[in-house]
Amino acid sequence: MRTVDAAGLKIGDEHPPRIMGVLNVSKESPYDPSVFDDPGEAAAYVDEELIGEGADIVDVGLESANKKFEVLSAEGELERLETAIETLESTSGDAVWSIETRYHEVAAAALDAGFGMVNDICGFADPEMPAVCADYDVAVSKMASPPDLERPGAIEDVDDIYDALARNGFTDKTIVDPAFGGWSEAKTIDDDRETFDRLREFRGYGRPILVSINRKNFLRQIAGRDTAEALPVSLAATSMAVERGAHVVRTHDVAETRDAALVGHEFTADRTRTDNLEELDVATDREFARRADRLGADGGDRSVMTHAVELRAGGLTDALFEAAETAGVDVYRGDGALLVGTESAFRTLSETLREDAPELAADVRRLCSGFGGSDA
Repeated sequence: MRTVDAAGLKIGDEHPPRIMGVLNVSKESPYDPSVFDDPGEAAAYVDEELIGEGADIVDVGLESANKKFEVLSAEGELERLETAIETLESTSGDAVWSIETRYHEVAAAALDAGFGMVNDICGFADPEMPAVCADYDVAVSKMASPPDLERPGAIEDVDDIYDALARNGFTDKTIVDPAFGGWSEAKTIDDDRETFDRLREFRGYGRPILVSINRKNFLRQIAGRDTAEALPVSLAATSMAVERGAHVVRTHDVAETRDAALVGHEFTADRTRTDNLEELDVATDREFARRADRLGADGGDRSVMTHAVELRAGGLTDALFEAAETAGVDVYRGDGALLVGTESAFRTLSETLREDAPELAADVRRLCSGFGGSDA
């Protein structure tokens, strides 16, 4: 996992989770407490409510992501950028300033004015954006999106998010954002849940991950809360996201999110690193395959994750032990038995048992379907 330097702020596995506070200069933004059109009031908010409460990054939104609004042109964003620049110049706190945009012209103007990071919500749909970010040598968060400047984040299938992140490549300082929330009619709550469940998979590119999950619908629905009551579910998900590998958390609730992120970070599994080796955070075969694909590695069975299963005493049969040996599943026998092997080995076990023990074979097949992460 590479470390990205965002204007001196280190982002990656070896550093604490970073908190990205949100400032909006878009009157149509849905979260009123973060919306300002007066630079002086905006600066006070940034100093007191964002940086003062622990934000490492201030992300400035120039327009609402709400799909019911028309997308602003680059010229329209540039008009609003003036307010953001005046706000930056009026603040006293220390943070990296990020501009949320989809246009390279807006990114360049913001970087010229003192911004130190870009949050590209269209995932390099503007083909000039990677070159601008590389020329200015700045960190850029790249959100999963179709190659269309008018449809940010409208990925219709979770399986397509991973490939969308790679479209038009990466810069040396790219951070990936799998895109949560109602960016399009096609994006459902179930899609967001699956994306969150598969969050570790996006570590496959070996780049830091940004998540924006604050008070999102897919979390609110779990507890039956509206936006105003959704802070607790957001904080629970924040800890889980960091434990699963997120490095930057974008939020309107800075102080509380910071604490939740630190809890997740504290209980993240320790992984050994040396100058030449890094133990991977891989929990499913699909996550392993993503790593292998990035390296261009070929050959070998990609069913590599080991699963341990307990078999109750009633299921013990000579046929099982013979089939397990043939399939490559290790058996630890006592009053019951522990079966240990890869998904591929368990699938072979199921096939081997089909004639002599069809009921047990069916159980093993159901077991394999619950392992998760397999494309088999």
